[in-house]
Amino acid sequence: MARRNPRLLLNAGRLKTPVLGLLLSAAALLQSGCSSLFFFPDRNTYITPDRLNLIYENVFLETADEETLHGWWLPAQGKPKGTIYFLHGNAQNISSHLLNIAWLPAEGYNVFTIDYRGYGKSTGAPDIEGALHDSEIGLRWLVSKPDVKNTPTFLLGQSLGGALGLILASEWVQRNETPELNGVILDGTFSGFRGIAREKLGAFWLTWPLQIPLSWTIPDEYEGVDHIANISPMPVMVIHSVRDGVIPFHHGRDLYEAADEPKRFLQTDTPHAATFIIPAYKNAVLEFFEGERAN
Repeated sequence: MARRNPRLLLNAGRLKTPVLGLLLSAAALLQSGCSSLFFFPDRNTYITPDRLNLIYENVFLETADEETLHGWWLPAQGKPKGTIYFLHGNAQNISSHLLNIAWLPAEGYNVFTIDYRGYGKSTGAPDIEGALHDSEIGLRWLVSKPDVKNTPTFLLGQSLGGALGLILASEWVQRNETPELNGVILDGTFSGFRGIAREKLGAFWLTWPLQIPLSWTIPDEYEGVDHIANISPMPVMVIHSVRDGVIPFHHGRDLYEAADEPKRFLQTDTPHAATFIIPAYKNAVLEFFEGERAN
């Protein structure tokens, strides 16, 4: 298969000379476009579900382009109330994001999460098209499980995972896929791939002149603000923190304003992707699940 772009910027940030690191990063971006700005995977295992007294199953899925994806299936404790498909953020892998979902099985929800290509035990190298493909592979596996078909199914995406999940949910609705999803939660998600790339590139003096031409290397069909209305009538909940230092608060507001009803907005006050350290925010999400289960 075609060779994919390597990840960029992460190692450059560790160079002894910051200016040299920026110069090398800028040169690499010029060669490959800025799709790689979104992906910072590693292969380390930080924690496994059994360390948190969770029952789990390793899942390996094959993609059409011959990559292998790794995921975890975490069954609910007791009779399942529903199932959550979790798409994680852009750094590390599922083992470093586990605490964001480890509380859900005790609340009666099955959880399935995958690593995109190039993350953790998944093969390959990440890019936007590949990650979108991987997120769909995971959802199709999930909804085919016999013990999932008769329960409500929700998509929960954080940061990059929310951007991927938004596009996936939009396409799922537009193609009239079955079973229908019962709701989507976007936590700390940027409003579009091209938009956030331009914003981040414009924040540094060295890459500021490149923000327009480099952002053009990202296809414009993946801007979440252009697709979120298509999720309706599937309910959507947008969560964003006023203290998010990675994805500015206006991205959450922009997504919420672009969405059609039914929609909810939860303004939080935690660091990026740290929503579920606060019990009140957990309860708000559980109320969303319960409300949609009742409909």
